[in-house]
Amino acid sequence: MNNNPKSPLLSAETLGFFVLRGWLGVRALLTGIEKFSGTKTVTEALLGADGQPDPSGAMVEVDKKVYGLSHYHAIPESFQTSFSNQPLMPDFLMKPFCWALGPLLIILGLTLLLGIKTRLSLAVQGVLYIMLTSGFILINQDAGIAWLGIHIVLIALALKWEKYNRLTITRS
Repeated sequence: MNNNPKSPLLSAETLGFFVLRGWLGVRALLTGIEKFSGTKTVTEALLGADGQPDPSGAMVEVDKKVYGLSHYHAIPESFQTSFSNQPLMPDFLMKPFCWALGPLLIILGLTLLLGIKTRLSLAVQGVLYIMLTSGFILINQDAGIAWLGIHIVLIALALKWEKYNRLTITRS
């Protein structure tokens, strides 16, 4: 917990690390949860300007966001064709990676937020982002590469500041 006994519990470095750990944890957790999102079309009453149902009884179809195991998608549909056409990304590697991506992001997010094996969680998250970056390089997604590069820098900074890690369940 306290790798540097002379450092106060709420030093600037400790607060900085806590914010960085929180951001990386929330980012991973919510990204993982979003991999289980989908849409469901429901029929609802058309609302008038006053927010009340239209007197004519008109109905409209509305897409609602829902979550569930049946909606799991590791990779957006827009990328699936690009990835499937890459000889350096064979199916026998892609299928297990895609299967594990969402749950792994959720686990990494929770371990960072709770302070469970923080150093290991950050290292695994870094490796995961390197793997995602490799895929984006192969399909020429420069914006995604840049965003993941920023994440890698944040993880490297968090690993450097890890000695200020406090409010954890386990050490390192």
